[in-house]
Amino acid sequence: MKRPDLRHALVLEAPETSPDGAGGWTTSWTEMGTVWAALLPRSGRESTGEAGALATANYRIVVRGAQQGHGARPQPGQRFRLGVRLWAIQAVTEADAQGRYLTCYAQEEVAA
Repeated sequence: MKRPDLRHALVLEAPETSPDGAGGWTTSWTEMGTVWAALLPRSGRESTGEAGALATANYRIVVRGAQQGHGARPQPGQRFRLGVRLWAIQAVTEADAQGRYLTCYAQEEVAA
């Protein structure tokens, strides 16, 4: 495997739910730390969301490896942030046999 170009500093965030006082739940996001990553766009499409047109793009995001259960290892349900851009993590797998890098399959949504 060729060494990935980890040039983007992404903030890894995890969801926290709490009661909203009306019988439901609110979700807030907690920073887990910053990881250096390679952003590799895959495919995209346009659709209609609740607020109108929505552009959805799929990405492969490569980060340094971390063992299962380690707090620095991204997990599905978490997200990456770069300024105002957000990527929802859908799946995570080892990018190489030695586990030096992880590939995160993520989706970015942008109001069009």
